[in-house]
Amino acid sequence: MHSLAQLQKKQVGLRLPVYLIEQIDEFTKEYNLNRTDIIIESIKSYIEKQEAEAFYKSFDVSCKELKEVLDDPKKAEELQTIEEFFDEL
Repeated sequence: MHSLAQLQKKQVGLRLPVYLIEQIDEFTKEYNLNRTDIIIESIKSYIEKQEAEAFYKSFDVSCKELKEVLDDPKKAEELQTIEEFFDEL
């Protein structure tokens, strides 16, 4: 959740290609929104997507590291407890 201070809006300058402005204007008519609302939602969606991709990439790296440890009997023998196992990761 965001604080009230974080929800305040601040004006920024933005230059967009004409074709994007035309597409945004089509959405404003179709969904009864203004340009600002559409741009805000687009940026939020983009950021959420990038964060999700970063999370899954990190998870994938962790799974590969886990597989390497499990596939190496010597490493597996060295890890006596689950805590040591996670510390190794």
